[in-house]
Amino acid sequence: MARAAVIGDGAWGTALALCLCRNGHRVCVWGPDPDLIADTRKSRENRRFLPGVPLPDAIEWTAEPAEAVQKADVVVFAVPSRFAAAVLARFRPAGPAGPLWLSVTKGLDPERARTMSALIAAVMGEVDIAVMSGPSFADEVARGVPTAVVVAAAKRQVAETVQRWFAQPTFRVYTSDDVAGVELGGVLKNVVAIAAGACDGLGLGENAKAALVTRGLAEMIRIGVVLGARPETFAGLSGVGDLMLTCYGRASRNRTFGERLGRGERAVDLLRGAAPTVEGALNCRQVATLAREHGVEMPIAEAVRDVVEGVLTCREAVDRLLRREPKPEQSMVSFAGGGR
Repeated sequence: MARAAVIGDGAWGTALALCLCRNGHRVCVWGPDPDLIADTRKSRENRRFLPGVPLPDAIEWTAEPAEAVQKADVVVFAVPSRFAAAVLARFRPAGPAGPLWLSVTKGLDPERARTMSALIAAVMGEVDIAVMSGPSFADEVARGVPTAVVVAAAKRQVAETVQRWFAQPTFRVYTSDDVAGVELGGVLKNVVAIAAGACDGLGLGENAKAALVTRGLAEMIRIGVVLGARPETFAGLSGVGDLMLTCYGRASRNRTFGERLGRGERAVDLLRGAAPTVEGALNCRQVATLAREHGVEMPIAEAVRDVVEGVLTCREAVDRLLRREPKPEQSMVSFAGGGR
């Protein structure tokens, strides 16, 4: 039995806390809002982020960083990327050096375009870090709907330890040593999903959407390989698997955001206030910037960035993509050489 601290009381953090609790581990969930934490503790339901899912008494809830990580064997980091650096700064004095850190956030540090594992390493120092990604809507995981994910770590025993802690009949966990590929797959698919949603909003049809998702995967592989990932990882759960779910799932925040853009709504209005986190909208600029810095062509990511920033309408972005010069299609193998 392990003791787990889950940093982040959103839907995903709560769902993973349930997974750990079902396997007999001791779990404490941290959230930044003491009133919301108190309500969840009393009602045994996360009424704001995961309504309708009963939570067992065995899960502890706290708004105090030191209380959350006390004697923890694993710290599950489930905070939206825009808040990640600030939250980690709160945990640096509270967190002991010993626990394994597991990042489940599918986003980039908005300040320096770092992955969450790189950010955790920079703030927390010498700790073992793993990442988990894959096609996994939080509500379905919480309700015990069959789901498969992949956990990656530089050390095989670290990945296998996380696999052992989480695995259960309805939550299948695979392992990998391609940390960059698994983590970047979860980040990049969000940007493609916004474009896929825009196809829905514009009524472009299934042919166009299938083509866009396929070319979006090509962009994911291109930048992923340059950033240290293996191309074959994008054929797995954290690549194609998560891309399919996020581009076609009706509950996908990124797809829904793109659909509303395609119908004429403005990104600035959709992102205002306490709207749910749309990681693709927050990270599209960083992704496009990384592509430019590394000389990688990512026209779909650039189009999403320009629409989100109000430079183009969705219709104008489609026209720009369709006017691109036709090129030979390349196989996944060719991407290992940095093909465009």
